[in-house]
Amino acid sequence: MAYKNFILVCAGTGCESNKGIEIYESLLREAEAQGVKNDVQIVKTGCFGFCEKGPIVKVLPSESFYVEVKPEDAKEIIAEQVVKGREVKRLLYKKDEKSASNVKVEDIEFYQKQFRVVLRNCGVINPENIDEYIARDGYSGLEKALFKMKPDDVIAELKASGLRGRGGAGFPTFMKWDLTKKAPGDVKYVVCNADEGDPGAYMNRSTIEGDPHSLLEAMAICGYTIGSHHGYIYIRAEYPLAVERLKIAIKQAKDYGLLGKDILGSGFDFDIEIRLGAGAFVCGEETALLQSLEGKRGMPTPKPPFPANCGLWKKPTVINNVETYVNVAVIMTKGAAWYSKIGTEKSKGTKTFALTGKIQNSGLVEVPMGTTLRDIVFDIGGGIRGGRKFKGVQTGGPSGGIITEKSLDEPITYESLSALGSMMGSGGMIIMDEDDCVVDIAKFYMAFCCDESCGKCAPCRIGTKQMHAILEKISKGTAVEADLDKLEKIGKSMTKASLCMLGGSAANPTLSTLKHFREEYLEHIRDHKCRSGKCKDLVVYEIDASKCIGCGLCARRCPVPCIAGEKKQPHVIDKSRCIKCGECFKACKFGAVAKK
Repeated sequence: MAYKNFILVCAGTGCESNKGIEIYESLLREAEAQGVKNDVQIVKTGCFGFCEKGPIVKVLPSESFYVEVKPEDAKEIIAEQVVKGREVKRLLYKKDEKSASNVKVEDIEFYQKQFRVVLRNCGVINPENIDEYIARDGYSGLEKALFKMKPDDVIAELKASGLRGRGGAGFPTFMKWDLTKKAPGDVKYVVCNADEGDPGAYMNRSTIEGDPHSLLEAMAICGYTIGSHHGYIYIRAEYPLAVERLKIAIKQAKDYGLLGKDILGSGFDFDIEIRLGAGAFVCGEETALLQSLEGKRGMPTPKPPFPANCGLWKKPTVINNVETYVNVAVIMTKGAAWYSKIGTEKSKGTKTFALTGKIQNSGLVEVPMGTTLRDIVFDIGGGIRGGRKFKGVQTGGPSGGIITEKSLDEPITYESLSALGSMMGSGGMIIMDEDDCVVDIAKFYMAFCCDESCGKCAPCRIGTKQMHAILEKISKGTAVEADLDKLEKIGKSMTKASLCMLGGSAANPTLSTLKHFREEYLEHIRDHKCRSGKCKDLVVYEIDASKCIGCGLCARRCPVPCIAGEKKQPHVIDKSRCIKCGECFKACKFGAVAKK
């Protein structure tokens, strides 16, 4: 059937939670009600990436890009776009308030410096339809590997591509596969780490939601290469949409003869199973993940032996994360020569990031390696929300560190981020502005690591607790300057002595903030002052009598209450009763309430 229009509706988790499915269903109903259901195909897609403007609806062939769509807009979209062939101008993305014309996706600032390899199909295809994946060269990489290449040829192609693991450390992918291939044993396993647990990170989850077949294809290629016949996808149970789409994709691939026995008549057998994780951050570490897969408590084990020699059920095992595998599928299709031209000499290809925090345009971003932080924060991200001043960017989640303004022009590579005291990590990128407190940030990440520590090794079990206790003292104004030296000493000891990288990198946010913002720590200790007002024990709220008009709004908002005063007369805060919630500060329209 020839359709006049295709309507693509974002159905990733972010848009789904904002009535994305209702928009999709409303469009279907309106198309039928207005008699044009045979003229338009309405498709649920994965994430478009521009989460700040979601839910997003895109109409083809006009390239109309509608943002912040609501279910009630469906009637107008069908009536105008499909029936009359006119765009709904009020819903179009606008570069500025004066703009009313359609802006094509490639001309939107958010997308201009991006280069989509991993996310190439997200927002483009229906992730629940294998035919749409195949139409975009899907499974051609697997076909090429099975019929035109030997396992050693696949490894050589990966080596030539320069692909490195996207889970954090950047280990060469070809080397991991080659070590596993050469390891003795008839039984080997392919494992995908989809246990994405960093605060603010959702790259792998969104990739699965928008393009699950690319993961299945790459795992099958890995299985063929290393001599494995069974793969496992370890994914958090908290990601129900990603899990559901994986189940659909696995069934479709089996029905098409792309998984299971005798794939495409090649004689190669490969199956994939899904295993749900319970949300333990430590299970992002490969040996802890394997323990969990085996039904044991997820705790890391000493290395060596490495999984390539002794992994799942003591058999040779390849473990890569979602992003690494999805790159493999592209490399096999387009070739190592094409892929190796992207990025830098040592960091090839692209990297996906979840851009969140105090940023104008939050969302899912994919850029070539070597792109600067400034490009991401100010060009793609649109700068700091509310015109505030940039303070820092946390990369690598709880394992990374804060990068400051002076390093904004550094290219993003494995080596450069490490040199700055941070790390690539899986790709979380949280932007902070001048109103953020570095002590509060360090305390948050240390509390997270404290809760997520498996407790197996003393440096992590005790060190995270001790560091958090010191940070707590600093935030309350009860610390002394010597405590900063203790933080550094404990942090460096944890880095050297912890069993796995949870403990080995848990101190990074604290150590990096101490390095770049030591004077802010000293303000907390010496002056009992938190310049951002985030450390409540150090904040004092006062009412400036010269500005207070006695409207009483602050008193009505106070939950204690601790604010008193006659109508139209200056009010006073009883500091002994104040719980420092900040409601009075937020409520005052005249700037009479001050934080000191």
